[in-house]
Amino acid sequence: MMFFRAGLGGAVIFGMVVAATGSDPADKSAAILRREFIFDEASFPQCHASTIAETRDGQLVIAWFGGTREKHEDVGIWVSSQLAEKWSLPVEVANGIQSPESRFPCWNPVLFQARRGPLQLFFKVGPSPQTWWGEVLVSYNDGGSWTDRRKLSGGNIGPVKNKPIELLDGTILSGSSTEHRGWRVHFERSNDGGKTWQLTAAINDGQKIGAIQPSILQHTDGSLQALGRSRQKKIWESWSLDGGRTWSEIKLTSLPNPNSGTDAITLKDGRHLLVYNHTTSGRSPLNVAISEDGKQWAPSLDLEVDPGEYSYPAVIQTSEGLVHVTYTWRRQKIRHVVIDPMKL
Repeated sequence: MMFFRAGLGGAVIFGMVVAATGSDPADKSAAILRREFIFDEASFPQCHASTIAETRDGQLVIAWFGGTREKHEDVGIWVSSQLAEKWSLPVEVANGIQSPESRFPCWNPVLFQARRGPLQLFFKVGPSPQTWWGEVLVSYNDGGSWTDRRKLSGGNIGPVKNKPIELLDGTILSGSSTEHRGWRVHFERSNDGGKTWQLTAAINDGQKIGAIQPSILQHTDGSLQALGRSRQKKIWESWSLDGGRTWSEIKLTSLPNPNSGTDAITLKDGRHLLVYNHTTSGRSPLNVAISEDGKQWAPSLDLEVDPGEYSYPAVIQTSEGLVHVTYTWRRQKIRHVVIDPMKL
């Protein structure tokens, strides 16, 4: 697959809306309406693994993990909300303190807003991805405060990096994975708004293809498609024809992957949008691709092309139709980009 770099050039003004009038339709960077950092300074030196959600009241909330560095015991989960076009100061809402003598790092928060019920914040706690467990917090006021922290039971760890989806019947389907016996993908289903979960068996053995961190796409024929990160330098995929109960054998796509997280969504117009690093090594560039069928992907936009780490994207489409992407910017900040998908 040929991939070109559209280039951001001077078309994007940091933290401001870019006027589209008079822009060249071939200039894909015109699709970017806003680029900004969630914070300029913070009490933690490093951050990673952001997540974004729109609440039922239209509020944008972002979370990530931050601390001395990934795996350090002081790493906690931080949250910021958008208020009148500005982001609130980061607030730590969870840490890994177990006792006065024991503390573990937190990992990979995932925000999720179902059609009913409170905003949920899933995250992992533990010394490593091989030994962590899943926990969840809920917010009844659009992320203003968090309560009811609990550990997930029954072997469920929750969405491991990317947001769940809600099916038409109200079932919440969460893509997850484990790393303690090879990299293996499984799914977790809830029929009661996330109160309880049922765990599926792993869909791969973790040896032939090491796969983790699924995103889930919904196709017009009712099928589901999962895409994610692999150890084989390609993005992997699997398909389900029964609402996520069973999945096809994992196969590698033609899209490159440098062993780094991806995310994807199905847009309201039926197209599919993928955010990923189009490279087999390093974590730059960071790119957007569009597909009509989830099989053939067309390059659409470059979010970052400079040297450095730009990774672990999260993507949603809000009620107004715009696409919002957050990602790690050099492990120092979280960047937020707003995209008009009609210009892709």
